[in-house]
Amino acid sequence: MTDKSMTVSNDQAVSREATRSTARYMTPPVDIVETDEGLILTADVPGLDEQNLEISVDQGVLTIEGKAVFGTGSLLWREYAMDGYWRQFHLPETFDASRARAEIRNGVLTLHLPKAEAAKPRKIAIETRH
Repeated sequence: MTDKSMTVSNDQAVSREATRSTARYMTPPVDIVETDEGLILTADVPGLDEQNLEISVDQGVLTIEGKAVFGTGSLLWREYAMDGYWRQFHLPETFDASRARAEIRNGVLTLHLPKAEAAKPRKIAIETRH
């Protein structure tokens, strides 16, 4: 992003405290694209669907969290363990979280974070006076 662009930071200061949780989490890889309308975040979260994925914004911090559930029945053999997903980002105040929308398809999350109307670029009309 350029200096004029909005910034999203992935600071280490916002992290799950290891002393409070024994659960293991994977950090899903993401792509973030800025448009005139807002940000589009795409994350790889295989094994998740809308029922076991939680996305929230609290005090400017976007959190993506989920736990994949595979199958039912008795486990006979395990070579593949799926940990939960967890990722956080600091968002600028120029986003309207109340209008955010998310969709998940084939293990890919697409999150649309629209800019607040005041933050959108605008053209100013030039009047001609004679």
